[in-house]
Amino acid sequence: MSSEDQTKNKNNEWSLYEFLKFTVITLLIIVPIRMYVAQPFVVSGASMSPTFETGQYLIVDQFSYRVSEPKRGDVIVFRFPKDPSKFFIKRVIALPREKVIINGEEIKIITKDGEEIILDEPYVELNKDSYSETLLGYNEYFAMGDNREASLDSRVWGPLEEKYIIGKAFLRLLPFSQIDYLPGEFDF
Repeated sequence: MSSEDQTKNKNNEWSLYEFLKFTVITLLIIVPIRMYVAQPFVVSGASMSPTFETGQYLIVDQFSYRVSEPKRGDVIVFRFPKDPSKFFIKRVIALPREKVIINGEEIKIITKDGEEIILDEPYVELNKDSYSETLLGYNEYFAMGDNREASLDSRVWGPLEEKYIIGKAFLRLLPFSQIDYLPGEFDF
């Protein structure tokens, strides 16, 4: 074997070594971030319209709820309780140990301290005549889509247990014209 062939072999070995090293380092950085800090989510369906539309690309913050709890108004991504292989995006309407009273277009929350809150949601149109009362337990949330007429939410499948919550909408990256930090955030 000539010295030129030996040099090519060493360069090929070195390139393979560098590629494997780069791959391992990348995996050591990306995998923990993806598993514990943030993950991508693509909106599918009309349940959060006009706040979010089909095809919008979001980054979900998975870390915040490890150190704090969801609050009223947060837009969350969670595993659907009836089929945990599916992911949903909805808004937190009520918190643990609160009572939700839906009377037609009015949504009233009675907090665990007895305070009454009537939700003022200018982004929502409610047209249905309906009545329901739901008392939430410990670690249960009431989640609803902003497009109430097209949303499969806690009104249908009941309270959302905290264990199903993945995180909150942190960034909207697509479409570029609507890039936003904490998209859909609304303070009641």
